[in-house]
Amino acid sequence: MRIQVAQLAQHLPPRQHLFVLAGDEPLSITEALDQIRAAARQHGAQERASFTVERYFNWRQVSQFLQSFSLFAEQRILEINIPTGKPGVEGAKALQQLAEQPAADTTIIITLPAPDRDMTSSAWYEALSQHGVLLVLNQVPLAQLPEWIAQRLAMQQQTADEASRRFIAEQVEGNLLAAHQEIQKLGLLYPPGPLSEDAIRLCVLNVARFDVSQLGEAMLQGDQSRVMRIIEGLREEGETAVAVMNPLVWLFRPLLQVRLAMQNGQAAQTAMSQARLFGDRQILVKRALEFLPQKHIEAALQKLSDIDRMAKGVGDGDPWLELSRLCSGIARMAANKSARAAAARSR
Repeated sequence: MRIQVAQLAQHLPPRQHLFVLAGDEPLSITEALDQIRAAARQHGAQERASFTVERYFNWRQVSQFLQSFSLFAEQRILEINIPTGKPGVEGAKALQQLAEQPAADTTIIITLPAPDRDMTSSAWYEALSQHGVLLVLNQVPLAQLPEWIAQRLAMQQQTADEASRRFIAEQVEGNLLAAHQEIQKLGLLYPPGPLSEDAIRLCVLNVARFDVSQLGEAMLQGDQSRVMRIIEGLREEGETAVAVMNPLVWLFRPLLQVRLAMQNGQAAQTAMSQARLFGDRQILVKRALEFLPQKHIEAALQKLSDIDRMAKGVGDGDPWLELSRLCSGIARMAANKSARAAAARSR
């Protein structure tokens, strides 16, 4: 069964013995792991085995652990980390067996990356979801981060106004672990109660860990200030212009593929599936299709090709400057589209 994080306390050992943690948010996964482990230990688990499934992983290690007899504990913890989300043929069978024939003396915790279409359509994932407790723990969207910060501050009897919470969210740029550390720092430095904006600004450092994928998201959402902040952050963190440019190419190429397919009469959903665009990327692409005609997509790809030559020293110009111009220009188009749509709705 799939549950929310807030419901985990209702399903901890000894009520349940099989847990699946899937997602790309390390803080949420670590906290869920700690909560499950603590409950299992309170229930008598004193022995823990942990396996990471890599390319040549031998799944017999798992069955040997389950079949072995513990001299020291009546209850045990078995953790299986599958970083790729691909257990292989042998692993798929083993996971199905774990789900359908759970060990009564063992709390099993399986960690996976964010679920994709291949994973969720597999028989082993379906079996784990049906027989175990499933938590999907993805990153908190930037728009929801101030509310998350408010909840965390409340846990240490502190409050902050909306502007201050937005300030913290912008500084950590969506990084929950960084936000958690800053909130803990506020708890150590200041007593319970309301926190002033000046106190927060004095305490919170710019701990942003910028991600190239965030740049495409901000650009297509029309957030020009965030676009510039991410580009400057990536540059200051020592990222290369080529490393920033390549994910944009991987965004615009399938976008052009979808645009051409739709012009040939293909449905948007089908075109996006064929271009291997799923989940949140579909939302971004649908938005981009509303304001980016074919000629602008082609021009963006040509500009990225020029930037690539600049970055490699075979073309004239500043690659970072041109990246800024390209991304801010597209963000401006997205913002104008949103503004026109809002104006039309208000009429």
